[in-house]
Amino acid sequence: MYTDTERCVRAVQSKDARFDGWFFTAVLTTGIYCRPSCPVVPPKPENMSFYPSAAACQAAGFRACKRCRPDATPGSPEWNERADVVARAMRLIADGVVDREGVPGLAGRLGYSARQVERQLGAELGAGPLALARAQRAQTARLLIETTALPMAEIAFAAGFASIRTFNDTVREVFALSPSELRARLPKGSTPAPAGGALALRLPFRTPLTPDNLFGHLAATAVPGVEEWRDGAYRRTLRLPHGRGVVALAPAPAHVDCRLTLTDLRDLPVAITRCRRLLDLDADPVAVDERLSADEVLAPLVAKAPGRRVPRTVDEAEFAVRAVLGQQVSTAAARTHAARLVVAHGETVDDPGGGLTHLFPSPGALAGLDPEQLALPRGRRTTLTTLVGRLADGTLRLGADSDWDEARVRLAELPGFGPWTVELIAMRGLGDPDAFLPTDLGTRRAAGHTGLPGTPAALTARAARWRPWRAYALQYLWATDDHPVNVMPPTAPARPVPRTTSRKR
Repeated sequence: MYTDTERCVRAVQSKDARFDGWFFTAVLTTGIYCRPSCPVVPPKPENMSFYPSAAACQAAGFRACKRCRPDATPGSPEWNERADVVARAMRLIADGVVDREGVPGLAGRLGYSARQVERQLGAELGAGPLALARAQRAQTARLLIETTALPMAEIAFAAGFASIRTFNDTVREVFALSPSELRARLPKGSTPAPAGGALALRLPFRTPLTPDNLFGHLAATAVPGVEEWRDGAYRRTLRLPHGRGVVALAPAPAHVDCRLTLTDLRDLPVAITRCRRLLDLDADPVAVDERLSADEVLAPLVAKAPGRRVPRTVDEAEFAVRAVLGQQVSTAAARTHAARLVVAHGETVDDPGGGLTHLFPSPGALAGLDPEQLALPRGRRTTLTTLVGRLADGTLRLGADSDWDEARVRLAELPGFGPWTVELIAMRGLGDPDAFLPTDLGTRRAAGHTGLPGTPAALTARAARWRPWRAYALQYLWATDDHPVNVMPPTAPARPVPRTTSRKR
């Protein structure tokens, strides 16, 4: 979009927050860059230049605006809508792969040479992987400076900088303030978290957002010990590259409140990225709802509750295991099966503030499980053990770098994996916005409520007009059913108990 100068100028002049993250405005006369919705008086069009990423602005010598904080905008929805090499690279960079494995590691995961990755990212985003990762480190540093009382030296290494000097230089270059000056600008009376305490953050999103089915689904399908609904927030444990974490996420009108407790602060950017992915916060609800509202059946559903998101996951392998456990059983039964695996094979965690007890077991921990100990039909035991075996030995990889179509083919080759399981993993595990489940019980019931075709083939043909947003169309259709996944849980600490129905999600 940043190449459409006239459209970008209109967005800046109208301070349209819908375009935050789609492009960035560099002001030639001041040397700063802003988000489109910056509250200051817009510059003259001839003084504006537009860039596709914060990293490109920084590489061109512009510094971040102190008013609108463009480095903290929602991510571009493009990286969640596409599965090409650039989109996959951006998802991996956000997941911290460049910081942990370098550019060669990023290229190896994508199956390209480092030079090809550099070229493609530079052509589309105006910056290479190192510059994009550097921009992310700067934002992490700012978060730690403003939300914790950690010494600057600890913040530098937690944010991923190789030296304190590089940390100081980068922060000064990006924000036109030293780290100490950034902290000094905090409002009086603010109390940053002490070292080791929970970090209180705000996760921005593009409005509108209807949280009912998003948080309702996560709470109703929560695995005891790994997830819970407590005090108006969805809480869960996180397995992260350098340690563990516990996160609490609660919806607010203009953001999601996020409280993170981490054993290693180097995991902060990864944890934030995974929480945003879990709640689908980088989606573009205006584009989605505009397309779906053109359908006479979906139009009233969209108008009633615009901005529905697709509840996703923080761990693709975990979700694949849970999808198998949920085959042909009720929501309550799927939770029970998953809870047994957690108790038998999960790692224990400390959670003084709640009832979380375990991390969900990794594929490696599940690879040696005895199928005879599983309270599952024999065929599903084979399905589960084959899946975890392939995930553990690396012959099947599910992650931010997955090509959605290729992953579908690889999953369909496994015993017991039919279209329902494959599409469910594609939608909630891998994040394909066009995944579609015409055979799902909830979909069939919604078709009956709304007058849509009842057979999978006819419904699939009818759904062609919803592309590329069929996964979002399903959220609106499923919401027509009276089921706990569609209702925000109460704010009381007690965990809600889902009804025992045969809903297969």
